[in-house]
Amino acid sequence: MSMNEQRRTKWLPFVRCFEHEEVAVREKAYDCGKSTGQFMLAAALGRRTQSKIDSHILNELRRLAGLQKHLFKESGGMRSKEYAEILVEVKAAIVRLSK
Repeated sequence: MSMNEQRRTKWLPFVRCFEHEEVAVREKAYDCGKSTGQFMLAAALGRRTQSKIDSHILNELRRLAGLQKHLFKESGGMRSKEYAEILVEVKAAIVRLSK
């Protein structure tokens, strides 16, 4: 039986936490499109738990960077310093969100 065909049959005990911690975990799980339990299990096992919102933002930043690069090329060197500064900032934002 493969991992995909196996059924989870074991239960982990409940976790006590502060109210603000519960809210944070539930919000992160929701952002990832997972149940709270699925999110906590994935996080505990070191699996990727990236937010769907973060993925959307990253894709949008990449799209905007592509448009910016296109404008940079089309300008024929006009305002190249400004275009380059914007591209550097967008790239830095993508790197920060990708972690």
